[in-house]
Amino acid sequence: MASFDKSDTRSKVIDVIAHELKIDKGMVTDVATLDSLGADSLDIVQIIMHIEEQFGMEINDEDAEHMRSLHDIVEYVHTRRSK
Repeated sequence: MASFDKSDTRSKVIDVIAHELKIDKGMVTDVATLDSLGADSLDIVQIIMHIEEQFGMEINDEDAEHMRSLHDIVEYVHTRRSK
């Protein structure tokens, strides 16, 4: 498996969240939750699907339920990413 820079993972996750929620990337901070950024349950499903596609991975529902902030998502994705 290739080695990836965590800042690259973070940047790509921010891009996905900002694009899906149609917000400025600057609003997506480590402490912001998806809820505080205005995401509803459908938005969260779409974000998870785009992250799976972006990084070539599957995220099970139980793990997805625990991903509520940028920090949570980046930590999860970075340890499991394949592309």
